[in-house]
Amino acid sequence: MTEPADKKGLAEQRTTFAEQRTDWAEDRTIMANERTFAGWMRTGLASVGIGLGFNALFGKLDPAWLPKVLATGFILVAIAIFFAAQRRAASVAARLECHRAEPMRGMALRLIAGVMIVTSSGLVLAIWLLDLTPLAN
Repeated sequence: MTEPADKKGLAEQRTTFAEQRTDWAEDRTIMANERTFAGWMRTGLASVGIGLGFNALFGKLDPAWLPKVLATGFILVAIAIFFAAQRRAASVAARLECHRAEPMRGMALRLIAGVMIVTSSGLVLAIWLLDLTPLAN
């Protein structure tokens, strides 16, 4: 027994709509992944800011290494956040197929995270190597 033509057409139409909804959902997931990556980058930058703030506020503490250790700890946490965010975002992006959205590629994610890691590492070096005490007149 064969199905009437209108039922067959309706089934094909529903299949097409279901495929479109799936494609749109995947595009939304790609964009959500990028927003999550940006959120983790902001969290890492906040950790860098807290570290620099500790060093600036408590720079006069005795022993002198204590504020540097606190600042370094927060900046190292930020570096770990940058690295983990990049790994996770690139992993998710590799599993998804874009349809209409233009996703950030893994290389862009690595570049952003890499710049953040290198500059944060530079801040750690600056904290330990530069003497920020005001010069006496």
